[in-house]
Order: sequence, then C-alpha cells, then structure tokens
Amino acid sequence: MPLEHPYSDLSGGTWLRGNLHTHTTASDGSRPLNEVVNDYVGRGYGYLMLSDHDIYTSQEELDAVESGEMILIPGNEISRGGPHMLHVYPDRLVEPNEDRQKVIDDVIATRGFVIVNHPNWTTRFNHCPIEKMEEWQGYIGMEVYNGVICRLDGSPYATNKWDILLAAGRRIWGFANDDSHQPQDVELGWNVACVKERSVTGVVKALESGRFYGSTGVTITSIEVDGLDIRIETENAQRIVALRQIGKRIATVDSNSIELTVPKGAAYVRFECWGQGESFAWTQPFWVA
Repeated sequence: MPLEHPYSDLSGGTWLRGNLHTHTTASDGSRPLNEVVNDYVGRGYGYLMLSDHDIYTSQEELDAVESGEMILIPGNEISRGGPHMLHVYPDRLVEPNEDRQKVIDDVIATRGFVIVNHPNWTTRFNHCPIEKMEEWQGYIGMEVYNGVICRLDGSPYATNKWDILLAAGRRIWGFANDDSHQPQDVELGWNVACVKERSVTGVVKALESGRFYGSTGVTITSIEVDGLDIRIETENAQRIVALRQIGKRIATVDSNSIELTVPKGAAYVRFECWGQGESFAWTQPFWVA
C-alpha cells in the first residue's frame, strides 16, 4: 500500500528555517519588536512569526519593520483562559475563550491555523492534557519541542503526546519553536520548511501542508520515498531512530542516514535524527494509506 506523507513534492523549493513562537515587550518579552527581529535576521533565519499573548500583530505592522530577506508572519498566542495555542497567519484578533474548541472553530472561520503549545509544561507535565488534545478537532499541529520550557517546570519535549494522537489516527504535524522571551531563548528550536514561493503565503502553505521538519540542530538533507521504502539523509546526525505506534522503536542506526521498509502492522512511521549534545530533528509522519 502507498505511503501518505508531506514530502512527495520537494522539487523547486527553497529550504528556509524559522520560528513561529516569539514574544516582545508588547506582552511579556524582554525586548522590543525591532531588537527581536534584528536578532533573528543576524542568525540567518528565513522567516519569523510574532506571537505576543492575546495580541494580534498584523501584516501592516510587520511591513513597517526592516527585516531584510527574512519573512515576517502575523500571529497571536491565544493564552487567557486555557491551554495556550498559536494562531498562525491571522487576519484579525480571535478572542480567547475557555472553550478552546470555540477558539479553533473561530480560527477556521477566519484565516490561519492553530498549533497547540508546550503540552508538557508545568510541574505535572500537563499544561495541555492529552484528553483535551484528543477531544479537540481542527488544529493542525502541536509543539513537540518548546525551547523556553528548558528553563521552566516540565519538559520541552512532547513526542509522547504526539505518538498517542498519531496512533489514534490523527494527522497532526510536529513543530519545534523557541518561545523566545529573552535573548537566551533564541535559536533553541526551529522549523525548516520547503517553500515554493518566497513570501508569507508561501511559508504558510508549506507549514500548513506539513512540508517541513522540526530541529534543534540536526539538518536533514534528503527525504526520499519509493513505495514502502523511505530513505532519510542528514548532514550531522549521529544516530537515527525510526518509530511507529505508540512510540515503538522499529529501527536504530548509528549513522547520518537510514533506509527503512515500513513493516507490516505499522499505521505510521516517523524519524528522530539525533546529533551531538542535545540536537535533534523530527520528520513528519509517513502514514500507511
């Protein structure tokens, strides 16, 4: 049976890395907008979304900011009243509502998409309970890595909840973001997207369709699929692990590349590429059709 995955058409694209979770002094960040933007520009980022808490940062505001070739994306972190969510590419403010399904529905009715933020934040690793994530419909992704949680209670990683959702048949993308509030929070996690058109809509389309991978330092150089055979090549991974439901490891190689034939009984396969220190890359899932 064929595999369904977001990497079927990578030809003609440019790989850009970016962050979707960024704060300024407009909410609880420590630096003003221009200073934050200049920091990411200086690090060679291809795109950046501003996501201050319960504040709509518009395209008009961003167009007035000098960012060189780095693409600025409007955004909002919906925070008040419940688990936090990113509204990516809004055209207006969607008000917080304790009923987060109502928030998701409001986003779908306007423009953009929703990502669930740092599910394993807080002392009980439960900022966003898996029961809620199983209940909600219409969000397209979740943060499998959130950098700022490295210095807060909980875990920056949430691949456990990702695998639970994927095993239940949910088509959820995995994102890696800084959640930057201070200078020390920058360049912790990013999303490398294959962008067909170098514009705001081009980046948003790549992310919405899953044509990206999350990273904290490992660079994926090739993703190839032929029937049930998958080959992943990286620039700097030292180990690559293939996983199926529910987080079960089905192959491990100590190499910068892996070739895998999806085994019988797998509903999906995803890959974690492990580099030096605490550097990783996470592919999106490959589903058995």
